[in-house]
Amino acid sequence: MNQRVTGVEIERLIQLLAKLPGLGPRSARRAALHLIKKKEQLLAPLQAAIGDTLEKVGICSTCGNIDSVDPCTVCSDSRRDRTIICVVEEVGDLWALERAAAYKGQYHVLGGTLSAIDGIGPEDLNLPKLIARVGEENIAEVLLAMNATVDGQTTAHYITDQLDSHNVKVSRLAHGVPVGGELDYLDEGTLAAAIKARRPF
Repeated sequence: MNQRVTGVEIERLIQLLAKLPGLGPRSARRAALHLIKKKEQLLAPLQAAIGDTLEKVGICSTCGNIDSVDPCTVCSDSRRDRTIICVVEEVGDLWALERAAAYKGQYHVLGGTLSAIDGIGPEDLNLPKLIARVGEENIAEVLLAMNATVDGQTTAHYITDQLDSHNVKVSRLAHGVPVGGELDYLDEGTLAAAIKARRPF
């Protein structure tokens, strides 16, 4: 028979932490214990940060990014190329591309991918807004930065079909050998994509 060794408040904290990606019940217990031990240094500032986030952070009405301003900082940046939209699955993908500092255009966050197994159709994603943006704005290119998964590629094909009637170039990120990658450590799919995407030396 299991006996509760913590109070209701601590159990609630553990249960909420366990709902976060990458945290199971065991990791959530460790995180909760650490937060409580470091109440002043961690728990109080975390509480304040969560309160600020709840009050001030929202979804950008233009691209789907999350920010404390709407339109978001990226959409509001006048230095960015307004003729290209990079389509990503999630906000984390947008942030990853921004860290690389190699892309200076606009973004569009879908909020996931099409998935017949999970029952996710076009109406469940931010797809209609993308098609509307391409039709309404002066867009010359749509760059599909989808993950190299079955669902990611299915979504990319769907978007390509939807944009077929628009006068816009559709491109995608190159797939293949990463910089610094060693062939012996790469999976077959990555190697096959690298061979197909080969270019003159």
